[in-house]
Amino acid sequence: MNLQTPYHPALPTHMKTASILSKSRRPGFSATFMLGASLLLAACNSAPKQEEKAAAAAPGTVSGTFTILHTNDIHGRHRPFTVAPGNATSQTGDAGRSASSFAHAGTVGGFAHLATAVAQVRQQRGPANVLLLDGGDTFGDDFVANQTKGAANIRLMNALGYQFMALGNHDFDYGSARTRELQQLARFPMRGANVTDKATGEPFLGDPTQVFTVGGVRVGILALTYHNTGLTGNPKNTAELTFSSGLEAARRYLPGLRARADVVVVLSHQGTKVDELLAREVPGIDLIVGAHSHDLITPPRQVAGVWVVQALSDAAVLGQLTVQVQNGRLTNVEGIAPTLWTDQYPADPAVAALVDSLRAPYRAQLEEVLATATGRIGRQYKSASPFDQLAGELLREATKAEVTFLPGVGYGVSLETGPITREALYTLLPHPSKLVTMTLTGAQLLALLEQSATNLNPGDDLKRVGGLIQSSGLAWTADLGRPTGQRVSGVQVNGQPLAATRAYRVVTHNGMLSGIHRYTTFAQGQQIEKLEKGVTEVVEAGLRRRGKVAPPVLARVEIVAAK
Repeated sequence: MNLQTPYHPALPTHMKTASILSKSRRPGFSATFMLGASLLLAACNSAPKQEEKAAAAAPGTVSGTFTILHTNDIHGRHRPFTVAPGNATSQTGDAGRSASSFAHAGTVGGFAHLATAVAQVRQQRGPANVLLLDGGDTFGDDFVANQTKGAANIRLMNALGYQFMALGNHDFDYGSARTRELQQLARFPMRGANVTDKATGEPFLGDPTQVFTVGGVRVGILALTYHNTGLTGNPKNTAELTFSSGLEAARRYLPGLRARADVVVVLSHQGTKVDELLAREVPGIDLIVGAHSHDLITPPRQVAGVWVVQALSDAAVLGQLTVQVQNGRLTNVEGIAPTLWTDQYPADPAVAALVDSLRAPYRAQLEEVLATATGRIGRQYKSASPFDQLAGELLREATKAEVTFLPGVGYGVSLETGPITREALYTLLPHPSKLVTMTLTGAQLLALLEQSATNLNPGDDLKRVGGLIQSSGLAWTADLGRPTGQRVSGVQVNGQPLAATRAYRVVTHNGMLSGIHRYTTFAQGQQIEKLEKGVTEVVEAGLRRRGKVAPPVLARVEIVAAK
């Protein structure tokens, strides 16, 4: 692969981006974006003076206002997608706020529309006063992303002038060596203070902190990664790395960063629950820009005096924070996260052309219609998921299994009524997971369900991993308020009470067999057979066979929340 100029901290990121965009102009390039690019160049000329002014200012005397723009959990989503009222992309998130529902149907997101929104803010407030951040889980989980092994979204992020990114757990899905290559392609640092290289003991990809001068204010950034990353993907992808507590990493790095900055921002791919824990337990943080749990937290809220935000997922919204500093101290944060409706944010022509060029080699495959949905088939994360039950039914049919198990995941966009394209399917099943069949006893099935209940309410937010285990052929109830190991009851297999000693034929995939989300029971199965066919391949064939696909009638899966 022909890698572009690597990130170099001596050259401002926005200077490089403006140069790239000016070279890519063509007839029809939007006036707004050209103005934004010229403002970026102006900001580059003034940046050294601002840095000198900030450096010369005595500690505690700096005052100013600056803007942070932020996205998170884009999951390779480079084009707009259709949403229905009440559908907050793919996942309810940890915050569970009603604000995470869309008010009406429409089309949202896409990098070309995101580019317009970013350019508008830069034009209004001056590019030297704006910092563009991303919280991770950014360049995978999509057909084009998989074909380019993450390069497509990195090129798009370069075009928009991103300045810093926290690595998410899915940013290691192509292996740590590929993540290193993508850092060379990126014109911004991708970091995680709690990820270290086993061979050197040093932080993966380099210093996880950086200080930007924005609006005359020294803004220190510390990036944190999901500490349970090794439990969310193929263990081989992260075998050369060690993931540790983000809280402990923050305690190590924050004193030094605090000494160099007026405002300290933690860019955190850990989820809302852990962000709240971080705010309460680790001193020295002004603002946490979150990710991982796909929550919409706007306006900003305070936890133990620390401002906390998050911008949903899939580039459906753009987080916008106005940060005020007086005499070297953060005094107020105001924020909005407007939904990026495509009819309100026209596509930037240059970025739209780049998107088209990245898709061009795969367009015929992406647009092929596999089946037709007669109703909306959604994905849920912490409750029974219609799409995953449908996929489970198709896997059972293909393998003659009695029960299907799939991991509870939050990426992907619900299938709306109408044609189901290969592109739509691959947003929901993007990984090359191979099918595995086995037999498990009823007692082992119960153990898996108990582990899922523990994952949902582990009693320790640092042990939280994955969503509800998704199944086909099972009905069950979990009371998360009961003691661990005693939460699951009323289990039925295809309408019959679970028999503890009976052997059941089960289909799952190689990721589950390897123990992701702490499902170690699969490795104890009997008659384990690893198949050559992948999950997505078999589901695609099943959709073709059916032709018309109705939303499945959900099995009884009742989750009683802890009080």
